[in-house]
Amino acid sequence: MNVLIADDENSMVKILEAYFKKEGFNTFIAKDGEESLEIFNSNNIDLAILDWMMPKINGIDACKYIKENSNTKVLILTAKSQNEDELIALNCGADEFIKKPFDPRILLIRAKKLIPLNDEINIDDLKINIGEMKAYKGEEILKLTRIEYELLLVFIKNKGIILSRNKLIDLVWGMDYEGDYRTVDTHIRRLRAKIGEDTIKTYRGIGYCLEVNSN
Repeated sequence: MNVLIADDENSMVKILEAYFKKEGFNTFIAKDGEESLEIFNSNNIDLAILDWMMPKINGIDACKYIKENSNTKVLILTAKSQNEDELIALNCGADEFIKKPFDPRILLIRAKKLIPLNDEINIDDLKINIGEMKAYKGEEILKLTRIEYELLLVFIKNKGIILSRNKLIDLVWGMDYEGDYRTVDTHIRRLRAKIGEDTIKTYRGIGYCLEVNSN
């Protein structure tokens, strides 16, 4: 799932990016409305989180453009507190409206309701049951460690997208991880042995990608 976060408050962007990355979302960052629309036009965005008072193009105008050109969900952030402002945001097509300051955990919950993830995800012969935290290859349950399970979940959520080692460390081990890239390589090697050697492809100097069978 691809999430666009657009806000000219850098600290706010970093906090939200960390929360969404931790949940396995692929994030795109913009510092103003113009940049947010450039990212939207170049990527398949599932959810756009837009600050109302952004430079160049404000969040309301960006929301209108996005809703006129896609089915992307839009969540508007604002420091405005009048009920009339919420009506303006919803009338421009926004799917959700959150007033600042807010708890990022609450925003994350509301965002997930806009783009609900299936309890079961299937990719080729692989299946993950998120509720049970179990993974299957065909009908056979895979005996995965916690890290291997989280790695596979991240790859499946980002199927077809090349993920760098640094990105994988952020998503699976967390931003505070102090180990090195060899840990990523080791766990991917072990995961491949369980799900199939050709499922996760190596892009030298770039990262790894879960390849999807197009047949």
